Amino acid sequence: MTLRKVGAALSLIAMLAGCGGGGGDVAGEGTGIGTGIGSPTPTPTPTPPTTGGCALRDRQNWAAAQLREWYLFPETLPTALDPSPYSTVTDYIDALTATARSQGRDRYFTYLTSIAEENAYYAAGSSAGFGLRLATDGGTRIVVTEAYEGTPALAAGIDRGAEILAIGTSAATLRTVSSIIASEGLEGVTNALGADTPGTSRTLQIADGTGTRTVSITKAEFELPPVSSRYGARIIEDGGRRVGYVNLRTFISTADPALRAAFAQFRTANVTEIIVDLRYNGGGLLSIADLLGDLLGGNRFSSDIFSYTTYRPEKSLENKSHAFQRQAQSVSPTRVAFIGTGGTASASELVINGFIPYLHANAGLIGTNTYGKPVGQIALDRASCDDRLRVIAFATQNSQRQGNYFSGLAGTVEASCQAVDDIGHPLGNAQESSIRQALDFLAGKSCTAIASGQSGQSLRTTKRQELLVPARPSTVQREVPGSF
Repeated sequence: MTLRKVGAALSLIAMLAGCGGGGGDVAGEGTGIGTGIGSPTPTPTPTPPTTGGCALRDRQNWAAAQLREWYLFPETLPTALDPSPYSTVTDYIDALTATARSQGRDRYFTYLTSIAEENAYYAAGSSAGFGLRLATDGGTRIVVTEAYEGTPALAAGIDRGAEILAIGTSAATLRTVSSIIASEGLEGVTNALGADTPGTSRTLQIADGTGTRTVSITKAEFELPPVSSRYGARIIEDGGRRVGYVNLRTFISTADPALRAAFAQFRTANVTEIIVDLRYNGGGLLSIADLLGDLLGGNRFSSDIFSYTTYRPEKSLENKSHAFQRQAQSVSPTRVAFIGTGGTASASELVINGFIPYLHANAGLIGTNTYGKPVGQIALDRASCDDRLRVIAFATQNSQRQGNYFSGLAGTVEASCQAVDDIGHPLGNAQESSIRQALDFLAGKSCTAIASGQSGQSLRTTKRQELLVPARPSTVQREVPGSF
């Protein structure tokens, strides 16, 4: 990831965060998109005088100054807000952005995080944890939707379809998940799982296809493979047709070679129908979103626009567009099925939206409505405090300037099919419900459309089967929602 210096203490990264965001080489929030380069280096408003470097008031004043300089919705910021009543920088930022949040335009997309933590994640997906993804089933059960390769979870035999029945620091302290939720809500579950630091150990009671068992598992550092080595890319044979399938977990730098390898496989097999599985993808680097668009755009002209990035009027010099750039691995699909859920956000939504003007009803959204994040973040750094402020600073649009999908993409796409996330089958399996529906869509079969009024799941609320995300998620939990 390349960072541009802004003065002595700042570096600017254009990000789409989904919960992520975008612009240049941009990263996102989960949920989001990444580090943006390519437009003129901005000149920020001078930071208010500091008295103690990283004292709370200094950090609050700095954050407020950046918001007034860059925030996409400046009219929603209070003209003055005393930081004294707020005990953290995060609480103060939330108060400053409360109006835009109440309007559904900034659902905690503007936030403070750690420079070191983000850089480690976007470079290689580095994180610490068990290495699994969790969801809640109606707010009463906790199930595993995915386990990552090379992690403690998979080594312990925990994989998609397992249910966590109880959590404890030892077998003697096990508490049932139902009792934790009843007394503390879902946040109690995230607390019971412990801090995401190497060496944190928990005892879990697990139920899966092999029965019920108790396992001890210790969190460790791991690098998240953006495309699974088990099911991330394959060619599915379906009724005499060959369909390319790629499952992208997150838009990070290491997704570049993985995506190129997947599409080289599709190109060699001459497939013209593609399933892009983004069901849990909360966003990430805009450069990877652009690459995915290019890999799907083999039949696009170099003058065809994939996406626009637009800042507030006084920052219009930062505006940019991305035109399709054919790659050696690019394919020319006739139909594409994008699998999405409420965990699909930011850079993922940008890719889906980018193909609507070109494929029209031949680009279908399969599953449920998406999260709804057509805006992106820049990252403003105060290195002396390890503070990185993610600020919603720009909107993203497709070539037809469509981009107002704050309620998800179901009302924007020209074709959609309802489907469930079927954790009873592995990802990549043709019998998994969403993949089966995607194959049927590609075959031209009829389906029930996703209602445009059906909002995508919020990454901060719990209804139906939804990914489990803490109230204050880490970088990996924003970009790869449900990760622990």
